This record gives sequence, structure tokens and C-alpha cells, in this order.
Amino acid sequence: MTLNEIREALLWCVGINYALLCLWFGVFRYAHDGLYRMHTRWFKLSVETFDALNYAGMAVYKLGIMLFNLVPVIALWASS
Repeated sequence: MTLNEIREALLWCVGINYALLCLWFGVFRYAHDGLYRMHTRWFKLSVETFDALNYAGMAVYKLGIMLFNLVPVIALWASS
């Protein structure tokens, strides 16, 4: 693979991952009650705990996108 192909693949990864993050947020925002009911069938969670876990999960996922996709793209652009 050439550097251009790697950059393009990483950019696609950034786009797809951010789309998944936006989807997660949208489902969490607009289907919150249904999602909460589904998860409380399996786990004993308060609404506050459920919200905090989702928020933390989104934050960790976003940091992962930046660390594993966005920073390598920037490094490849800076090196050429």
C-alpha cells in the first residue's frame, strides 16, 4: 500500500467511526426510554448510571477514534 492509500483508508475509518458515534448519540437521545427499559431487563441500573455509562462510552469511543485514526492521518500528512 502506498501512503496515499493508507491516508485514504484512515480517513474512511474516521468518517465511518464518527457516523457510528453520531448514530449512537441519536439512538441514545431519541430512544432513551426504550433503550433504558431494554438494558434494565438485564442489569439493575438507575437512569443516572445508565446515562453516565453511555456518556463515558461515547467519550472513550471518541478518544479511540482520535488516537487510532485521526492522529495517524495527521502524522502521515505532516511527514510528507
